[in-house]
Amino acid sequence: MAGQRSLQLAIDLATARRDEAHAQLQKNVYAESFAHDQMQQLQQYAQETEQRWMQGAQISTSPELLHHHYQFMARLNQAISLQDGVLASSRQRVEAARQVLMSAEFRLASFKQVLATRQAAAAKTRQRQEQKQMDEFASQQYQRQQRLQAENPI
Repeated sequence: MAGQRSLQLAIDLATARRDEAHAQLQKNVYAESFAHDQMQQLQQYAQETEQRWMQGAQISTSPELLHHHYQFMARLNQAISLQDGVLASSRQRVEAARQVLMSAEFRLASFKQVLATRQAAAAKTRQRQEQKQMDEFASQQYQRQQRLQAENPI
């Protein structure tokens, strides 16, 4: 019985760790989604800026303005590259959190399986003891009945 209590405690702890791992995974998925949205916004802004530049440059442009545009686009592309790194890092954290969650789920399932096996073994032992008691009781009843019949023949 004490073994089952300690196993139940282990199951409770494993459940808490699994829940924590799930919460961490959700946080990481949210962060990845946020990083992905930021990347899309940066890329969309870069496309829109380039389109506006092309439309405006067809009318008139100066070398200084062209130089500023290239500098701005270089910085914007640098921001996109940095965001790409953030997004890759977020994806790695999500994958690591998934692995932790899978490990926690496996550990919890293992504990539950051990508990079920122990409970089944205990139930089988109880059933055997009850069957033994029933057999002994039946044997005693039969012996009493035999004695009574031997003492009082009809």
